[in-house]
Amino acid sequence: MDKATSSAATHNPRALRMLTCMMFLMFAMTTDAIGTVIARLKAEFTLSLTAASAVQYATMIGVGAGAILLGFLADSLGRRRTILFGLLLFGGSSLCFIFGRQFGLFVFLLLISGLGIAIFKIGALALVGDISPTSEQHTSTMNLIEGFFGAGAIAGPLIVTLLIAHGLSWKWLYVVAAAVCAGLMLAAFLVRYPKLTHPLEEQVNLGRTLRMTANPYALGFSLLIMLYVAVENSITVWMPTYLLGYHGPAINLVAYALTVFFVLRAAGRFLGVWLLKVMRWTTVLVLLSGAILCCFVIAMLGGQDAAIYFLPLTGLFMSMVYPTLNSKGISCFPRFEHGAVAGVILFFTAVAAGFAPLAMAALADAHGGNVRYAFGLATVLAALLFIGLLYNWWRDPAQQRLQELSQQ
Repeated sequence: MDKATSSAATHNPRALRMLTCMMFLMFAMTTDAIGTVIARLKAEFTLSLTAASAVQYATMIGVGAGAILLGFLADSLGRRRTILFGLLLFGGSSLCFIFGRQFGLFVFLLLISGLGIAIFKIGALALVGDISPTSEQHTSTMNLIEGFFGAGAIAGPLIVTLLIAHGLSWKWLYVVAAAVCAGLMLAAFLVRYPKLTHPLEEQVNLGRTLRMTANPYALGFSLLIMLYVAVENSITVWMPTYLLGYHGPAINLVAYALTVFFVLRAAGRFLGVWLLKVMRWTTVLVLLSGAILCCFVIAMLGGQDAAIYFLPLTGLFMSMVYPTLNSKGISCFPRFEHGAVAGVILFFTAVAAGFAPLAMAALADAHGGNVRYAFGLATVLAALLFIGLLYNWWRDPAQQRLQELSQQ
């Protein structure tokens, strides 16, 4: 046998898509509420910006370690076992939050949570490839799934706000996530999965994953995703802190700026399923990255008076970038390697999500806690993303590879 195969007769694609959508919605409730959680922890434990950002990079260290070291599990153990194992780690660590009293314990639990996210997310991403007959279908499904991720990102900060308004701790957010996780574990155990095979000579192990980091397709898409994730995390992690000192005419928007960003991002991802049907994906990404860059430049030149409007607006343009790049990067490989390449891409994603906000925090602390300097760095990264996607539109280096695999 010379290539991977799957049997459509043994699984339910609709149920598998919904399971994946709900997994993304669940963990987005916690990861994209981190900006709101950081603000609470900073006040509760009297932390600097750099110290408070530990809860962000601890999660991403867990995600990155799980992605690069355990990404092959989805190909070796199978999608079901990998997903169940990851959900168990995530749900268990989330439930333990309610017993925590020390900042160090919260950081440790988020590290384990990130490890669980990496494991079940890679299994889910590989599963999307199993049930997607073409690259176009894969991209469309990824945008749909990321739409649910956007919905979870809206729900997370909203739940924290409601908890605090009713005199409850932000920690109950993680208990809610653990309860949802328990239901998903039951569904993941019961649903039917496609049967896959891979070449007999193919070694499914950590070594294969590490070798894949040198593959030009995996590396190229990973670097573009790194730039995007760094730019996005400047919004989700530091925008609430940056806008705290705003006292202009849109003062009522400050409390809801992050929610507006998430709403626009979620809406854009659902619309992206349609937009990719009428335009080439390379063209769409150039236009969107150019709009993101314009928003950041205007926000920097206009200060907080402009940032209150233009930073949340970036959510509409960021909506399609990550799922499209992620799906195209995975689609550059045969199905039996989807777990490994998803792990490589997720590793680079975690590196950017963990250390870009940390670098921004260090830069802001070096200038007396002025978060505007952090967004200056984010603007530079947005410019690099636009340049990279402009090159991708001009040369389209993955076009032939995607066509060959689609025909196979």
